[in-house]
Amino acid sequence: MPLQDLTPQLRTRLNRMERAVGWFVFLASLLLLSGFGYYLYHTADRKGWFMIKAPFHIYVESSAGLNVGDPVYMMGFSVGTITKVVPQPPRSTNNVRVDFEVVEPYFRHLWTDGSIARINGADFLGKRQLEVTRAVSGYALVVTQPVTEFTNLDMLHQKMIAAPDHWQLSQDVFDAQSNLIFHAYDLLTESNFQAIAALQPASLYAYDNHERDAHRVVASWDTRFHRYKIFRPGHDSAWLRSVETAPMSDQLQDMLSQVKSALPGIFALTNKIGTLLDHAANATSNLNSTIVATQPLVTNFTLISSELRDPGGPLLWALGNNGNGQIQAALTNVNALLVNTDTNLNNLVAGIGLTLDNLAGITSNLNVQVQSNPNMLWSIAKTVTDADDMIQGLKRHWLLRSAFKVKATNAPASPKMRR
Repeated sequence: MPLQDLTPQLRTRLNRMERAVGWFVFLASLLLLSGFGYYLYHTADRKGWFMIKAPFHIYVESSAGLNVGDPVYMMGFSVGTITKVVPQPPRSTNNVRVDFEVVEPYFRHLWTDGSIARINGADFLGKRQLEVTRAVSGYALVVTQPVTEFTNLDMLHQKMIAAPDHWQLSQDVFDAQSNLIFHAYDLLTESNFQAIAALQPASLYAYDNHERDAHRVVASWDTRFHRYKIFRPGHDSAWLRSVETAPMSDQLQDMLSQVKSALPGIFALTNKIGTLLDHAANATSNLNSTIVATQPLVTNFTLISSELRDPGGPLLWALGNNGNGQIQAALTNVNALLVNTDTNLNNLVAGIGLTLDNLAGITSNLNVQVQSNPNMLWSIAKTVTDADDMIQGLKRHWLLRSAFKVKATNAPASPKMRR
């Protein structure tokens, strides 16, 4: 039915419904666009689209297990992605170049002293992963603060005068003898600048430490020239030393090859083990026969040990059955000998006592004689003296002198007794 045929009330209600449907469609479209924008924002934030990305490249022997879009890891975190895997041209010393990006702030952990890229096996199917290591010393591999190359040192000098304590070196400075005199990041002062100017360098790399960071990586450290190399946007990348391990499949293949080469030796070893077991079985059978043969010896040893455990057993076993009688007779003889010895000793002591009594009687009589006749000793002494004088006189008489002649000897003559 045409719209003109409707009543005014129906036309009014229809216009209101059309406006409501239009607002509903508009709000639904707005919500859909808002949700899609929210999804795009969080996807971009998750993928690091708003973050600064530092480009790096490494060289590897093989691209096996490395694909574009694979994550790059640091300390177990996903810090970037692989962007390109390309083979190198002929006559190149390298095989494969792998380009990857590391997002902020993780690339600020990469320094010249210790940061490398490792290619590790991820599974047993040949998959590999790229991991960069963190370092804490040296120079930052990439920087976001603009680096300026000054070919005219006077311009740098003017900037230093206009803004003191703002400018720092972006390179190492060597003297004519290749001795390092100034390091990168050293503050440029008047004395430092004059010392560097005296070397007359062709150019000098420096940066303003008060200038805001750019929204991209602007330079990377070049080890060959000991300075930061300024990037061309979208073209340059920083080089990182790589350490590559063989894929798991290659390692398993090497292991299987080693096992295969070792199998003949293993089989020979098992044969030797079988022969050894046969010898061991023979030895055990011989040992069983030996044990049966030594059973009487064990029985005799058991009997001997039981006899030795009895009281007096060792002595009885050593001397035989008549040992006790012989020992008893010997002890009787020894006892009789001791009794006779005691009797004889008593008699001997009694005889010695009688002799001592007689000697005491003699000495007592001599003592009584001496006590009763005090001049007896003088008379005896005088008699002995007179006898000696008479003998000496006879020796000197001419008739008896020859009877007392003494043979000559080498012994010294005895002194003559004085009268």
